[in-house]
Amino acid sequence: MKKITLLLSLFILVSSCGVKQTQNLLSSGNYDPAIDNAISNLQSNKDKKGKQDYVYLLEEAFAKAKERDLNTINLLAKEANPTQLEKTYTTYIQLNNRQEKIKPILPLKLIKEGRNAIFPFDNYNNKIVDSKNALSAYLYANAKKLMLTSDKMNFRKGYDDLDYLNQINPNYKNVLQLMDEAKFKGSDYVSVYTKNETNMIIPARLQNDLLDFSTYGLNDKWTIYHSNKQRGIDYDYGMMINFRQIYISPEQIKEREFVKERIIKDGVKKLIDANGREVLDEKGKVVLVDNLRTVNARIYESRQFKSCQITAKVDYVNLRSNQLIQSFPVTSEFTFENIYATYKGDRRASDDNYYSYFDKRAVAFPSSEQMVYDTGEDLKAKLKDIISRNRFRN
Repeated sequence: MKKITLLLSLFILVSSCGVKQTQNLLSSGNYDPAIDNAISNLQSNKDKKGKQDYVYLLEEAFAKAKERDLNTINLLAKEANPTQLEKTYTTYIQLNNRQEKIKPILPLKLIKEGRNAIFPFDNYNNKIVDSKNALSAYLYANAKKLMLTSDKMNFRKGYDDLDYLNQINPNYKNVLQLMDEAKFKGSDYVSVYTKNETNMIIPARLQNDLLDFSTYGLNDKWTIYHSNKQRGIDYDYGMMINFRQIYISPEQIKEREFVKERIIKDGVKKLIDANGREVLDEKGKVVLVDNLRTVNARIYESRQFKSCQITAKVDYVNLRSNQLIQSFPVTSEFTFENIYATYKGDRRASDDNYYSYFDKRAVAFPSSEQMVYDTGEDLKAKLKDIISRNRFRN
C-alpha cells in the first residue's frame, strides 16, 4: 500500500512539474515550446481529467502564437521591405505547421465547460505559395545582381541565396546553372606542387600521394586544390612543398650478449617438514607445493636499425601579387627496426614479453627509396594538419 501511495505521489509531482513548465513557457511568450509540451502530454489519455490543464494551456498558447504571427506579417507587409520576404514566408509556414501539429489530437474536451477546445484554423496555402514566389523572385534577382561584380565574396553570397532558393522552390528558372557559375567564380583555386632542393630523387609515388588531395578529407566549400593546372582557371594561390633535406642513416646491426636468471615454477612437489617427513592436511592427504627452481640462459640479441628524416617547408603564395603569405617548416621521421635473438640454456629465464624475439630472424633492410616513401606517410599527416589549421581564406 505504501508503494502504491509513493508511486501515485511521484506521478502527481511529475505531472504538476510538466504543467508548471508549460505555464512558465506560456507566460514568458515561448508559445511554440509551450504548445509542444502540451501536445506531448496529450498524445495519450487526452480525455483524462488530469490532462485538462494541458488542454487549456494548448488552447491559450495557440491563440496567442497565431495572433503574434499574424501581427508580424501585417507589420512586414506595411514595411514592404524585400529583405523581409523570407520572414513573411517562414511565418506562414510556421502558422501552417502549428495547425498540423494539433490536428491529430483533436477533438480535445473541456470537461467543466462541456465543450471542445477551440482552435480557429485557417487555410494558408495561397499565402504560402504567394510569399514563396515573391521570395523566390527576390532571391533570384539579388543573386544575379551580386554575380554582376568581380568580388568572390559576392559570388559566394549569391550562391547561398540560390542554394536556399533551390531548397524552397526546386528547379526555379536556371538556378542550377547559376549555382554552378557562382561556385566556380566564388572559389579560391590553389595550385599545389613540389620542389626538390635535396641531392636525392624523391619517389614519384610519394609526390603523387602528397598531391592527391582527395585522400586528405579536407572539406572546404570554397577552396579547390589542383596538383595539375587546368585550362580556364586563374589560380589565386600556390602551395609549394619544398623538400630541403633528406637524411638516411647507414644500415646498422648492433649485437649484444647477456645472461638472464629467473626463478620459475616447475611442477609441484611434496611438502617435507624439518624432520624429513611428508606433511599431511586435515584429510590425511600429502600437501603439495610449487616446485621452484632457478634457470638461466645466455641470450644473443641482434638489432637491425635504419632511419630516415625529411626536412621540408610548406610555402603559401599569393599568385595574384606573387607574394609569400606564410611558411611552415615540417620535419618527418621514420625508423626501421628489427630485433631478433637466439639463446643457450633455458628460454624461460627471459622475460615473457621477450619470447617473440626468439621467433624472429634477420630481414632485408628496406631500400632508401622505400625509407623516403615511408617517411612521407608521416609528412602527409603533418601536411594535412597544416592545411586544416591554416586556410588560405575563410
